[in-house]
Amino acid sequence: MLMKPTPLIHIVPASDSSILVSFAEGVSIENSHRVHHLFRELRRLQDQHLRNLHPAYSSLLIDFDPLQMNHAQVSQLVASIFQNADTCRDSVGQKVNIPVCYEDEFAPDLIAVAETTGLHTDDVVRLHSTADYVVAFLGFSPGFGYLSGLPERLNVPRRATPRKVVAAGSVGIAGRQTGVYPLQSPGGWQIIGRTPARIFHPDRNPPTMLQPGDTVRFVPISPAEFANLSQSEDPNW
Repeated sequence: MLMKPTPLIHIVPASDSSILVSFAEGVSIENSHRVHHLFRELRRLQDQHLRNLHPAYSSLLIDFDPLQMNHAQVSQLVASIFQNADTCRDSVGQKVNIPVCYEDEFAPDLIAVAETTGLHTDDVVRLHSTADYVVAFLGFSPGFGYLSGLPERLNVPRRATPRKVVAAGSVGIAGRQTGVYPLQSPGGWQIIGRTPARIFHPDRNPPTMLQPGDTVRFVPISPAEFANLSQSEDPNW
């Protein structure tokens, strides 16, 4: 039987070469900090026997080399990291400001979100742009960060019919989360703005602007500022 390091942590085999570490309290900012703490500590080890790490909102999937390690050894490694559990309460990522234009031409769902929530469109923008978000994990497409911390007043469902094409840089909300589409793609989130920032750029190192554990704040900009920033050729911006 795999040991459970604390009452908050559950560790179960996910396959013959992986374990799933999950936190009993479910989705929360504090659990995001725990996941990111574990993710970063394991990555810092640079252990070639740990083949891949997959963070989510309240869990981390750890894939390992079964010829070199077993489930009990990986479980013990996780336990040793959480001996001082209080060390993982604060986010250890970067602080990232993302400029966003919330004007109508970039926000096809802003009015619908306002109607659903009973708010004025200005209030939707204010609530969205004054909250601090945590990058829970990356997925869906290269560099797409699932951001937790969306104000409860902005909790709206996904669109009933997803769009076939969502422009790169589109800022969407769905349920209790928000995020930025790094590339043009299909998508079903409610689009309330767009950023000129390149969330994913293959010539940048790393190629993704956001990393799990980063703290994000959206900064409103005008259409003129959007146009000027869109012309920047700096791949690091």
